[in-house]
Amino acid sequence: MARVFLSLGSNVGDRLANIQQAVSLLSMTNMIKIVKSSSFYETEPWGDKNLNWFVNAAVAIDTNLSPLELLKVCQNVEKQLGRNRDSEKRWSNRQIDIDILMYDDEVISIENVLFVPHPFMHKRAFVLVPMLEVKSDLLHPVFKKTISELYDDLEFPEDVFLYGTIIPKKQ
Repeated sequence: MARVFLSLGSNVGDRLANIQQAVSLLSMTNMIKIVKSSSFYETEPWGDKNLNWFVNAAVAIDTNLSPLELLKVCQNVEKQLGRNRDSEKRWSNRQIDIDILMYDDEVISIENVLFVPHPFMHKRAFVLVPMLEVKSDLLHPVFKKTISELYDDLEFPEDVFLYGTIIPKKQ
């Protein structure tokens, strides 16, 4: 049984409901058990600051699925919730986005298919803040740093707020 960490995000429609539905659909498979989930966070878009703000969360799961099988399940859930990867630009608004952050302590590189650990997780506050709640002492198998240490290393983190808090206006 593998311990896997996922990041979920949405910035279209009922963002909170989209993430809740995705977690529910993931847990309906008999091969995935949700172990722990973070709170929901309202987050500044990364990559294209003109996009809608996201709601993000992280979950820890246990699964017997291989990394590629899990990727297919995640992409199927995205499709069920209305995501069309074929028509998306790299930085675009998304009904739902599910990323595999870590799969046990494996390092996986399958060109144009799957990279684990997620290649940008260490640069993204919207990933690291929810992960602090799920497992702050998780060790990144490439950088040999914990989630807490990766977060502390962020130079210019994007804004991340607990969902439902007031977001200050930018000056």
